[in-house]
Amino acid sequence: MSITTTHAVDESPQGPAPAWTCFVIGPIGDGHTQAGSPEREGFERHVRIFEKVILPACAKFGMDAIRADRITHAGDIHEQICRHVLQDDLVIADVTGGNPNVMYELGLRHVTGKPTIHIGEHGQLPFDIAPIRTIRYDLTLSSLADARTEIEHALEAGMRDGFAILTPARVLRGLQAPGAVPDPSEEPEDENAPGLLDEFAAIEEGLESMTADLEAIAKTIESIGEITERSSQKMEGLSDANAPISARMAAVAQYSDSITTPAKDLDEVAQTFAGRMVTLDSGVRAALALIEMTPPEQRGESSQFLSELMSLAQSARESMSEVSGFGAAAEGIGGMSRYLRGPVRSISSAVKRLASAMACIDEWETTARSLAGGSAPVNYN
Repeated sequence: MSITTTHAVDESPQGPAPAWTCFVIGPIGDGHTQAGSPEREGFERHVRIFEKVILPACAKFGMDAIRADRITHAGDIHEQICRHVLQDDLVIADVTGGNPNVMYELGLRHVTGKPTIHIGEHGQLPFDIAPIRTIRYDLTLSSLADARTEIEHALEAGMRDGFAILTPARVLRGLQAPGAVPDPSEEPEDENAPGLLDEFAAIEEGLESMTADLEAIAKTIESIGEITERSSQKMEGLSDANAPISARMAAVAQYSDSITTPAKDLDEVAQTFAGRMVTLDSGVRAALALIEMTPPEQRGESSQFLSELMSLAQSARESMSEVSGFGAAAEGIGGMSRYLRGPVRSISSAVKRLASAMACIDEWETTARSLAGGSAPVNYN
């Protein structure tokens, strides 16, 4: 069913309707850091997008857009952000770079089903939102002007016809009322619009992509392991031959050079995986919560979804055990020479990213087992 959010038209002569509230989420950065630092550049970029693209587009429709660092009311800033994300009429999300905080806030917003417009810089979009229409831009003046125009068109069409509800909210509504009689006003205009099973398939595709990331990580670790084994044999040969320290140092430097690229690749894949998991975690938790709200006899195909989560958790634990052991071994060789500090740092960073990102999978499994077995539900929030 294709569902859109609509706003009733008040035909009474009571004056114009109040302006929509609009909250902007994005990688804000830090304007107080040193000029040229990544944090400062991120801040300057987001300010430029906010002031040159988002503000004027919203102003055309009487909206006063606000972002987190411009909230002036006293109080807990985290609570204020959550309230804006969940309650404002519109959210415009800049998903450039897949910033974890942005993706978390975006996941919360998606579950509400309220209007959301996605924008992002060319070449820096997280793959997880690839199926979602995203207004793309680069930092040239012409591209920023085009992005502003696209936002204006999206606002005009959305305020006139309603904004399409995205996957998490459609899953929610499908599960809450599996036997409900359709509202004629919500009959799909498009017969090819995705249904409930399609939405589960979308989440499963994300899980499959996550598994592909883990396989890529395993192959990279295997490659580093093979290089390490060959280098160890060479070092043992030098030691047995009482080779001078200079020869051994040359071998260590060669080993460092040979693992530097795969170590960086490992950290990059781990970063992609971590960004993917933020969005996926939000969607999976929403789906689990909604399955719990549905009577067991009406859950239908959700049993397969729960089974896949439980199977995934076992595979993830095995993978993480290997990754942790690999990380510990890498830490052990880091003190051998300054040549090894760079690649070891990349490996350690990757291991930490993976451990943090995968922590949620055990929670998915616990909840899935509870729902599949009919036992008392657990708290997964």
